[in-house]
Amino acid sequence: MLTLASKLKRDDGLKGSRTPATASDSTRRVSVRDRLLVKEVAELEANLPYEGYYQGGKFQFETEVPDAYNMVPPKVKCLTKIWHPNITETGEICLSLLREHSIDGTGWAPTRTLKDVVWGLNSLFTDLLNFDDPLNIEAAEHHLRDKEDFRNKVEDYIKHYAR
Repeated sequence: MLTLASKLKRDDGLKGSRTPATASDSTRRVSVRDRLLVKEVAELEANLPYEGYYQGGKFQFETEVPDAYNMVPPKVKCLTKIWHPNITETGEICLSLLREHSIDGTGWAPTRTLKDVVWGLNSLFTDLLNFDDPLNIEAAEHHLRDKEDFRNKVEDYIKHYAR
């Protein structure tokens, strides 16, 4: 993101110059999407609260922001192997706000931002942890069968994959 911020500053500096625009200037234009992203990423620098089964783990997520952002949601994938009822071991995520159309009405809307996505992902580790409607059925059943063994497996995953 520092690269994008630098690009924006450079482009703003070019606007003030008296040199005529050339074809190469058009490649330096920054899209509305990129301007939104710079603003939103700057707002994400605050620390998020953390508690629960996954405390102490560091989880990486890949976010692909489509050209049609903010009319369509970003695509998010968990890159860290995790034992979680709402995230598969291959990284697919079950979070309604990442869906364009959601039955419960909490899906993506143009008023949502990357900050909402980050808070939603954070909530999957705390209050939105959902064992009743899981994406990873095996993890949810494991929790129902033996909560202590589930906690142990989560801790093992954190030790091996999330440090």
